[in-house]
Amino acid sequence: MRFAKGTVTVAAATAACHTLMSAGFAWARDSAAESGDAMFSGSFEFLLTTAASWVLMPLLLWVGMRVMGETSNTVLVAVGGFIWLVLSGYFTDDIDRAGGHIPVLALAAYVLLGTGLAGVGPGRRS
Repeated sequence: MRFAKGTVTVAAATAACHTLMSAGFAWARDSAAESGDAMFSGSFEFLLTTAASWVLMPLLLWVGMRVMGETSNTVLVAVGGFIWLVLSGYFTDDIDRAGGHIPVLALAAYVLLGTGLAGVGPGRRS
């Protein structure tokens, strides 16, 4: 059952962070266009969006699993958050264009990895 809860949590967190990045990067592009593409225009919005996504992912993973009644989620939160940082950082150029997104295969791999990490639960004593 823990795997199913992990799948739902990771998929929802991934969708939320991907949507945040897509909307935030559009905001950064609009800000840059409004200022006439001056040097560093849109940088604040870009950095804020990226940082928010990186902070939000581990938080959503933790909250999602806690809401579903699961404890001992340290591995999922730590490794899942770090892998999201790497994944979203690597595909920043893909999502930072009009209509852009992280490739579906990469998102699916992240959800599968997160599902596996969610299965790492508390130790059982005999």
